[in-house]
Amino acid sequence: MFIRHILWVGSSGKIAGFVLGLRERLPPQGAQRRTGELPEHLRLRGGYGSRAGRPRHTESSLVEAVQHVRRMRGGAQGHLMRCSDGHFYVVKFRNNPQHLRVLANEMLATRLAERAGLPVPVTEVVEVDEWLVEHTPELSIQLAHNTIRCEAGLQFGSRYVVSPLEGQVFDYLPVEMLGLVRNLEAFAGMLVLDKWTGNANGRQAAFWKRLREKKFTASFIDQGYCFNAGEWNFPDYPLRGVYARNEVYERVRGWDSFEPWLSLIEKMDEDTVWSVVNQIPPEWYASEMDELENLARSLIARRGMVRELIEAFRVSPRRPFPGWLEH
Repeated sequence: MFIRHILWVGSSGKIAGFVLGLRERLPPQGAQRRTGELPEHLRLRGGYGSRAGRPRHTESSLVEAVQHVRRMRGGAQGHLMRCSDGHFYVVKFRNNPQHLRVLANEMLATRLAERAGLPVPVTEVVEVDEWLVEHTPELSIQLAHNTIRCEAGLQFGSRYVVSPLEGQVFDYLPVEMLGLVRNLEAFAGMLVLDKWTGNANGRQAAFWKRLREKKFTASFIDQGYCFNAGEWNFPDYPLRGVYARNEVYERVRGWDSFEPWLSLIEKMDEDTVWSVVNQIPPEWYASEMDELENLARSLIARRGMVRELIEAFRVSPRRPFPGWLEH
């Protein structure tokens, strides 16, 4: 079963909360695809350009969506789906209400974060075929004046941070419970990534724990507005791409608090950036290869700007690092 919780600490000091949404069993019947080995036509093929010249999409295996579980909250209107590898994924569709490029942004920023050692979900290209869409009325996008079907084809999938059958996921933890987050220092590392990639949204995190565990792990989700969403530019405002509460940064004492992530990003090899860029399906950026190439070159150039961008946030009126020690 899947339960989404909201928690707070009451005046008595006890943890209270309520369940948001429906408590539901994963449907044993309904529209499900039987899967085995992926057929040949469901594998991506590469073959244009070279790393140093233009983006070159490289071959990558897919996972196939086999069952719809439920609609997720959020502007991109993702859907939780069970896939052929046995895992659950939050799937964002090409015709989401935000922008087509949100899918490319999710894969690029999340996989770069992964290479910098940050706690982010596994990402995959998810094949959602026409049969599943036709037989699942819930696979829809709700617009202002009408509802449209989700597109079939290659979509972005972010693996659910813990199986709904094995643990719990929280969108938010009250300040009083942040001490139960075992990797709170990683918020400083994700700030490095968000400033590098020009995240135009507030930093989003999922706090999860397995059943019977007492401590939570933060996993950083929703990278769709990195690179300024569909604009693919970098306005660089100090308060963009940061978490809403200063308390997650209370352990920051100086530049050492951003290590090892800061050095890993500043020294990230150009080939690493290009290798991730080349994994993005052309369908996710309308085959606009020149613009994707320009984005990659901008990212490579921005590696040396990250300290300056963090410093602008540090001295902003928000004063996010009260424990900063001046030397």
